[in-house]
Amino acid sequence: MGTSWSARIVGGDPQAALAIARQILGKVIAEMSHWEPDSALSRLNRAPIGSWQRLPPALVAVLASAWQVAEASGGAFDPAIGALVDLWGFGPSGPRTAPPPGETIEATHAAAGLDAFEFDPLLLRARRLRDARLDLSGIAKGYAVDALADALHAAGHADLLVEIGGEFVGCGLRPDGQPWWVAVEPLPGAALPPLRIAAHDIAIATSGDYRRSFTADGRRYAHTLDPRTGHPIAHGTASVTVLAANCRHADAWATVLTVLPPEEACAWATAHSLAARIVRRSGHSVEEWFSPALRAMLG
Repeated sequence: MGTSWSARIVGGDPQAALAIARQILGKVIAEMSHWEPDSALSRLNRAPIGSWQRLPPALVAVLASAWQVAEASGGAFDPAIGALVDLWGFGPSGPRTAPPPGETIEATHAAAGLDAFEFDPLLLRARRLRDARLDLSGIAKGYAVDALADALHAAGHADLLVEIGGEFVGCGLRPDGQPWWVAVEPLPGAALPPLRIAAHDIAIATSGDYRRSFTADGRRYAHTLDPRTGHPIAHGTASVTVLAANCRHADAWATVLTVLPPEEACAWATAHSLAARIVRRSGHSVEEWFSPALRAMLG
């Protein structure tokens, strides 16, 4: 899925835990990775227009969550922009060194959107209605963190920290009795105080514009696209961290708050009681904002 993973576990057989991890993550990749051409998601993305495709139950559950977040966010989150992501050089086709032609962006954007798919969760199936592709990068990694943590916990590992691509779930305690302290990834070049969070039965997801980007003609293009415009965000939000009960939703809401303009994102996080931290570039400095829910959690 284009990233790395790690797990820290107290006690138990490490080889048995590794076998569980390989099984769970292998299943997620086989079902939800748009990087793997033989995954269930990739098969749906290249299926003939109008052809129903049977889907694994876990993929259906993640798609249902993605649809809900997309609708609740007014389109700031949209899993049906896979072709746009690839067009801009942030997908499996590989990086770009210059923006794509404007008419190509417009055509690809016009074909994207939730209404490009018919999704039937009750019958575990979906079909493409036009030439669009799904990309679950904004939610599948979070789901994978949850799935691995749940599987390890079910196997008797009560104290653990699972991480995929900088997204975490922590359960129980470390051997020294301390919680799993997670240092939120610092923004490169920003002189901000470090933020450490006790990952005690909570999920943490961070979205940043510094992870993947390219520069052309003096302008930097970040990997987060605004599904409503078809272009990379350009409003200055550099990093968003969200804490939630599960990583699937922390992942998705971090993407939403990254896409929304900063003032709107702050209002949205406050209105929906999201525990969120937003870092915004402003000229040569950065501004840091904590939602009321996060301030209450941090004390």
